[in-house]
Amino acid sequence: MFALGIESTAHTFGCAVAEMKEERNGSFRILSDLRSSYRPPEGSGIHPREASRHHANVCHRILKEAIALSSLKMDRIDIIGYSAGPGLGPCLRIGAVLARLLSTYYRKPLVPVNHALAHIELGARITGAKDPLVILVSGGHTMILLYFDKRWRIFGETLDITIGQLFDQFGRSLGFSSPCGSMIERLASDSRKEFSWVPYTIKGNDVSFSGLLTAVIKRIKCGKFDIGNTCYTLQETAFAILAEATERAISFTNKKEVMVVGGVAANRRLADMLNHVCTRHSSKLYICPIRYAGDNGVQIALTSLVDYLHSKLSVAPENGFIDQAWRLDSVNVTWR
Repeated sequence: MFALGIESTAHTFGCAVAEMKEERNGSFRILSDLRSSYRPPEGSGIHPREASRHHANVCHRILKEAIALSSLKMDRIDIIGYSAGPGLGPCLRIGAVLARLLSTYYRKPLVPVNHALAHIELGARITGAKDPLVILVSGGHTMILLYFDKRWRIFGETLDITIGQLFDQFGRSLGFSSPCGSMIERLASDSRKEFSWVPYTIKGNDVSFSGLLTAVIKRIKCGKFDIGNTCYTLQETAFAILAEATERAISFTNKKEVMVVGGVAANRRLADMLNHVCTRHSSKLYICPIRYAGDNGVQIALTSLVDYLHSKLSVAPENGFIDQAWRLDSVNVTWR
């Protein structure tokens, strides 16, 4: 069975075509994966309206190239999956409108996909993790999750901003444009690695980064602190908070697998800290490869395939919805 996956939750618009055999846990093959990302001006964040304009401008080209690269025609596509949320409303609407149009014109089943769930499904498929404790870290998510009774249950999450927002807002204060995580990682790595105290906030298994963000921005504005060392302090503190929450979760659940997904999974220092945690508890660490850690159409295509093959459920094009705050723990996952 072939699926077209359309991703448009935030700064990236992506289309991918993938194939999955129709037996349970069938083999999965990526036929094409095209994407284009909106890049805001230096010192600016992602403006939903401007990002949606970018998506509207590139969506037809990305779709056409993805179909061509797959060597298929649209009539060979069996289902159309799209990211229905959570995400930025104007961006989500571009993908949903395109998906509804294609579903109507070609008379294909339409499958709404939860974006956070898609990160997990693709990460598990690529890494081979079977029953992991999941660390979902990105610009839109910071959650610790485990699967129980047909749903992903949130064992801990951010109480304010996500770790991706922490890096992006701090990076913008330095004049960078979002996403800023890779630049902060480079500055931290190249610094003298002189650590200084900043707020460290963890409440049970929930984390908080707003106090940390305020502290490091104040340091930069006063001009008395080295930028590289401040990036190092920011990164070490944020990842230590996540590592502590993860270690508590492993101790409580006794999970022998830990999987990191989302854009921040690309950070090598986070991987190093979590590897030490997993080693102490005899757990195996899985990290989604950099190419598929961020937003992409492949995760949407895969999740729509496993959902549809198991449930045979889809929505009529006129009922294709978006939900900017679609909670992962509200989604029934019956195929695991």
